[in-house]
Amino acid sequence: MPRKVNHGFDYDEDYDFYEDYDYDSGVQENYAHEAKRDTKKPGVWRCPICTFDNEESMSACDICGVLRNPMVNVRSEGSKNTANINKSSSVVSSSVPEKEIAVGLPSNAKSFDSSSALMSESRLGSVGEDTYSLLNGGQPQNISSSLNNMSLNLKSGSSKNVNAGRGISNAQYKPEKWMLPNPSEDKLQQLNLAIVGHVDSGKSTLSGRLLQLSGRISTKEMHKYEREAKLQGKGSFAYAWALDESAEERERGITMTVGVAYFDSKRYHVVLLDSPGHKDFVPNMISGATQADAAILVIDASVGSFEAGMDTTGGQTREHAQLIRSFGADQVIVAINKMDVVEYSKERFDTIKLQVGTFLRGCSFKDSSVSWVPLSAIENQNLMVAASDARLLSWYKGPSLLDAIDSLQPPARDYLKPLVMPICDVIKLQPQGQVFACGKLETGALRSGSKVLVMPSGEIDTVRSLERDSQPCAIARAGDSVAVSLLGIHGSHVMPGGVLCHPDFPVSVAKRLELKILTFDIATPILVGSQLEFHIHHSKEVARVVKILSLLDSKTGKTSKKAPRCLLAKQTALVEVALQAAVCVQEFSTCKALGRVFLRASGRTVAAGVVTRIIEDLD
Repeated sequence: MPRKVNHGFDYDEDYDFYEDYDYDSGVQENYAHEAKRDTKKPGVWRCPICTFDNEESMSACDICGVLRNPMVNVRSEGSKNTANINKSSSVVSSSVPEKEIAVGLPSNAKSFDSSSALMSESRLGSVGEDTYSLLNGGQPQNISSSLNNMSLNLKSGSSKNVNAGRGISNAQYKPEKWMLPNPSEDKLQQLNLAIVGHVDSGKSTLSGRLLQLSGRISTKEMHKYEREAKLQGKGSFAYAWALDESAEERERGITMTVGVAYFDSKRYHVVLLDSPGHKDFVPNMISGATQADAAILVIDASVGSFEAGMDTTGGQTREHAQLIRSFGADQVIVAINKMDVVEYSKERFDTIKLQVGTFLRGCSFKDSSVSWVPLSAIENQNLMVAASDARLLSWYKGPSLLDAIDSLQPPARDYLKPLVMPICDVIKLQPQGQVFACGKLETGALRSGSKVLVMPSGEIDTVRSLERDSQPCAIARAGDSVAVSLLGIHGSHVMPGGVLCHPDFPVSVAKRLELKILTFDIATPILVGSQLEFHIHHSKEVARVVKILSLLDSKTGKTSKKAPRCLLAKQTALVEVALQAAVCVQEFSTCKALGRVFLRASGRTVAAGVVTRIIEDLD
């Protein structure tokens, strides 16, 4: 899970402003260049926007999120143009501080993926404008695609042959007996529950309340949060501060990264994924909440706030609901929060239920999979037990929030396939030399001594130990969120956005893909040459639309139009995209977690879809 990191700007004390002055004298100019060369630190690159010095292995700025090489270079060869995608790095960047492990931390643990720091709308727009004229005129590369040969042989320096063993089919894999679940050992099944919704709807306060009521936050800790919140004049934020621990989040009063916390219900070991609601931090929400099995959609019942969340231009209630369905979570609990503000009005509840229910049906949620729970997190009404307020009891006879969580159907786990664990965070403990890869096992199982293949670096290593919820564990199976301690591997070979997999069944690494996508409510059409943000599990890359192959009928899935000129709102289509750097990916039919993609532009999610084919890049 991405983890929070507080960084300051790295100012160079020896920097001289006058070194940038354009002197007429050639001698002085040469001296200025020598001075600049001296100030450059080895192993780092400086962001052109915020001037922060980043590690050489990072492909995006740790402070502002600006990509190191956002441009797609186009070169002319004879009478035709070919797109040259930068292959210098397949690394999905992330600052890796030497802190405690985010997956398997105490209940108030906070996590952050610095590579998910969002580019501003204006910055992303300028990138598209700078490159659009070049991309629009260029012709796509010559490519060779085959369903039987769907991998990319990386040419980057540290990467090995990632296609080794690719000929072995998953059908030949036979799990060992210890990999299968043991009912006598696993009393509670893990449920990854994303808390999503519009900004200021009370998501963090709700999460903090659940932790406090379940005993995960002690009375002493709660008094500390209340005292600190009152000192800053934000007494109502005390429960939210159980998860929003950074100074910036507390000062701004919003969640910026996905927080991870745990509590046990009667039926599940619940992993809470407290997601940011502000539109600027949707990439962080995607990276963290993509692990969700189900979701709680939190809605602010107060007049004006609910309407803002459902607004078509900037309402995060709509976008989060669409994203959650695209993650594959088909069960959602709609928690209508702050009912105390509207005096627990049944009319207000019915109005919200009508509007949101209509929208959720449009997102392919079934009515039987949606639960509706009115509550007040700040007043502890209808959370762990039935409401005590007579105004709510007079008309609501349904379950409490905890009962609604226990009524969710258990998620299906795939224990019979080879190991696949997307890496969402990496911890490097320098004194001990330990490297921890954190994430959720999507398929397969792990235990101490297991051999794993680390992609995309291609390194094979041994599992030293496993931790779950800050406690050592002997075995981790599909669905578990764990921290995997690796034995003897260099930290540069393990990165967020990578994948731990079975040595005999490596995942594909590619930068040219065929996607089946559904466009959302977009105002600007998607054209051939459009430059977008490409999100897949915990990776983010720059992508360019190379071809729009066809439009598909939303009901039958058959081709309705070949090679359309553009894509408009709410259309289903097959497209081909080229990425700036290779990512770990599988076809959706092979591995759902590595086959779901999201496309964003100008600060908004414009489409979601699945990988239908991996195209080998021969360049």
